[in-house]
Amino acid sequence: MESIVKMLYDVTVRLILASLEWNLLPDAVIRRLTRLLLARRLRSGYKPSAIFVSLVDLSENDNSRSVICSLREMPIAIKVTISISLNFLFSYHKHHSCRCLQLDLDKSSTLEDAEKAMLELRCGHRWRTGSRSSRRDRRRFERTEKQATEGIFECMNVDIVVADISTFDVEASYDRIFSIAMFEHMKNYRDLLKKISRWMKPDGLLFVQYFCHKTFAHHFEDVNGDDWVSRYFFNGSTMPSANLLLYFQNYDWNFEVMTSYCWFLLMFNMPDDVCIADHWLVNGKHYAQTCEGWLKRMDLNSNSVKPIMESTYGKDSAVKWTVYWRTIFIGLAEVFAYNDGEEWMVSHFLFRKK
Repeated sequence: MESIVKMLYDVTVRLILASLEWNLLPDAVIRRLTRLLLARRLRSGYKPSAIFVSLVDLSENDNSRSVICSLREMPIAIKVTISISLNFLFSYHKHHSCRCLQLDLDKSSTLEDAEKAMLELRCGHRWRTGSRSSRRDRRRFERTEKQATEGIFECMNVDIVVADISTFDVEASYDRIFSIAMFEHMKNYRDLLKKISRWMKPDGLLFVQYFCHKTFAHHFEDVNGDDWVSRYFFNGSTMPSANLLLYFQNYDWNFEVMTSYCWFLLMFNMPDDVCIADHWLVNGKHYAQTCEGWLKRMDLNSNSVKPIMESTYGKDSAVKWTVYWRTIFIGLAEVFAYNDGEEWMVSHFLFRKK
C-alpha cells in the first residue's frame, strides 16, 4: 500500500512540475499549492521526527543537537549559486541581498568623513552601494562580492573587488559591519562570526539580517530530485530559525546539560568573538510585499526579461525559467505572508565585539 501511495505521489508531482514548466498553472493555483505545501511542512516540523529542527529546547531535542553539530562541522559555505542578472526588477534605491564587502575610508579623510568605517556583507544584487555612496559622497567604499560587478558604479568613492566571503580576508578594522541576506547562504556560522569579529574594532558593532522560520531551521536539499527550488535557487543554503545565531558563538556547548539556563549564558557569558547586544524580529508581511513588488516588476518588464532568459538558459528553456523565477517570487510572497507574517519572518541581530 505504501509503495502505491508513493507511486501516485511521484506521478502527481511530475505532472504538476511539467504543467508548471509549460506555464499551464495559473498564479492562483500556484499560490494554493504553495500554501498546502507550507501547511504540510509545518505539520511535519512540529513532530519530533521532523526534518525541521526546533531550537526552542535543545535539552529535549536530539534533532536540534544534530543539526547544530552538523553546521559546526561544515565549511563557511559549501556551494554558491550564480544567478542571472535581474536588474530589471530593482531600482538602485531599493535593497535586497548581495554577497559583498563594503570597506570605507581613506586615512586622509576629515573627522566627519572618518566618523564611521563600515563593512557591508551581502549576497546577490548591487544597487545598495550606489545608493549609499551617492548619499555619502565623502566616504570611500570598497565592494567585494562573489559576482563580478565591475563597471556598475562610476563613483569615485566605490572600488569593486571580486571575492568569496569564505576565503576573503582584510587587515583593516571597522566601526560597523552590516550583513544583509548573506547568512542564509552560509553554513558554519561559528567560523563566519569568528572571521567577521577580526574585522571589528574593539567597540565595533555587527548587524545581521536574515530571513527565517520562527522556530525551525533546516538545510535546503533536493532529497527526492523534485525540489527545483533547492536545486537551482538555494543549493547549499540554510533556512535559519529566528534565534539560530545565538548557538554559534565560539563556545563548546555541552548539549547534554543544556537547559533554560543556557539563555542566561547566551546573553551574559558569551565567548571571545562577538556577543549579542540585541535581537528582534520583523513580521514577514513586509518581505512578502517586497516579493509581490518583484513579481509585478518582472511582469511589467516582460519584454526585457525574455531576451535575458533566452541568452542565459537558451530559447528552448526560456519559458521554463521565466516560470521558475515568477514562481519563486510567488512562493516567497506566500511563505512570508503565511499565518499573517508570524511564521516565516526576518530576524535582526546586533552583536558587539567581546
